[in-house]
Amino acid sequence: MTARVGVITFPGSLDDGDARRAIRLAGAEPVALWHGAHDLEGVDALVLPGGFSYGDYLRAGAIAALAPIMTEVKDAAAKGMPVLGICNGFQMLVEAHLLPGGLIRNAHQQFIRRDQRLRVENATTAWTSQFTQGQEITIPLKNADGGYICSSDTLARIEGEGLVAFRYVGVNPNGSLDDIAGLTNERGNVVGLMPHPEHAVEPGFGPDTPNAMRSGVDGLPFFTSAIASVVAAAARASGARGALARHNGLFGL
Repeated sequence: MTARVGVITFPGSLDDGDARRAIRLAGAEPVALWHGAHDLEGVDALVLPGGFSYGDYLRAGAIAALAPIMTEVKDAAAKGMPVLGICNGFQMLVEAHLLPGGLIRNAHQQFIRRDQRLRVENATTAWTSQFTQGQEITIPLKNADGGYICSSDTLARIEGEGLVAFRYVGVNPNGSLDDIAGLTNERGNVVGLMPHPEHAVEPGFGPDTPNAMRSGVDGLPFFTSAIASVVAAAARASGARGALARHNGLFGL
């Protein structure tokens, strides 16, 4: 099967096109979705892209989290669909309470753009299964409101339950608690992070590496992980249907 991955465009989205390109390079079919619709068009996974969205001047992601399509996003996430929030998309996920905590202005009060080292803290999610736990990767980062915050009780819970998906390595660029760069939910199907994996999927356009300038492709496994998750889920469902059919045939049902 060819997985279909929806990318939702909000007013102000900058990286929706890049996300669709990353999905295509990973081997899936990208599907453009609109924030004002109530239709996910039968996609298998969802990406809330980075950039900006209308109302960010109030609080990043707060108004976009109330967009019409977010009703369907929440329902799909509750049913186990893989959902990835990148930068502004991560902000939407926390504002929609699909992930805990919040994101505020960077500690130094400035927009930052850098190739950022991350450590994979949870390699069992729908979006990280093709990494290994503890693996260090380099992903472009660009944000002004990337400081992760939460209550002390919430912090203890997400650390204790292994819900930190990624952690900043070397430097904490925005003052996030515990160097948190990304989170997952308990089920592992919803992941959000501030860095931009869609900008590290093709040689010549990614971060610098020791091998060559702009050759980094550490972002590609995000998307191939999701495709693998979708294909595996489809195989399980097909197997279950086959078993039921055999059962019904055996007993003449």
